[in-house]
Amino acid sequence: MASQPVTWSSVMKAARGVLTTARHTLTVFGLSAVAMIALLYSRPDFAKRVSDFLNPHQSVPAPVAANAPVQLVAARDTNTVATASADDKAKSRSTRQQKYVTDWLARRYRVAGDAANMFVSTAYSTAHEIKLDPLLILAVMAIESGLNPFAESPMGAQGLMQVMSKVHSDKFQQVGGSKAALNPVTNIRVGAQILKDYVNRTGSVEGALKSYVGAGAADDDSGYGSKVLTEYKRLKQVASGKNVPIYFPPAQPAVPSTTLKTVSTQPKPDAPSVVAAHGDSQNGETVAGL
Repeated sequence: MASQPVTWSSVMKAARGVLTTARHTLTVFGLSAVAMIALLYSRPDFAKRVSDFLNPHQSVPAPVAANAPVQLVAARDTNTVATASADDKAKSRSTRQQKYVTDWLARRYRVAGDAANMFVSTAYSTAHEIKLDPLLILAVMAIESGLNPFAESPMGAQGLMQVMSKVHSDKFQQVGGSKAALNPVTNIRVGAQILKDYVNRTGSVEGALKSYVGAGAADDDSGYGSKVLTEYKRLKQVASGKNVPIYFPPAQPAVPSTTLKTVSTQPKPDAPSVVAAHGDSQNGETVAGL
């Protein structure tokens, strides 16, 4: 056969044989690949083992470590959003309370809405700074001056909180002197700080109010504390959204029988009850005086 000449037909037959073999081989490999893909898809555990076999040096904890900073950032962002949401709710609630209180005080004491809003806003900001209930500050303002920033008593107590500027001149030095007592914002801040000092000194709101009106050493404060606390309770109801009337019948204070004989029909200006109400007291303290 080696001596037989190579013809064109023999070459073509050989080429067709090679192509046929190659085609059959590719078909077998293709069918095998499809079968393997189907097996890996249907058996995830087998696919994992194959992957581990093909990549023996791959570390499993690596993706977790890589994602750790992302997870920490996500957690921090979540906490920040939650805190911001809580702050927004608290701010919204405080703003709503201030609006209720402002509207009620403006109607009750016939004060312009803008002025009442300034008084209430200042009381809330001051109370936040010195850690005191803003409604207590507003109650003292209401009873002391009826929200009249230019009120002045015969004893010299001035402004919304009826502060004795002469007694507390040191507290007004940094805000313009005693003339600043008629500045509503300054008067509220100074008066609120004095009230806070009395709360710390006496240990109670009742004791603080008694000292504030100048009756620290007296047996009673002529009903001053009761008036302030009554107004304070009304303001708390207003702040909670309740519909509180603005007019109330005047209270009839009970007069002790032992004093009926000494009470005249026309009390003198220097009578003890009048003097105590305007800042003087038996122990030398004055209205809002330390």
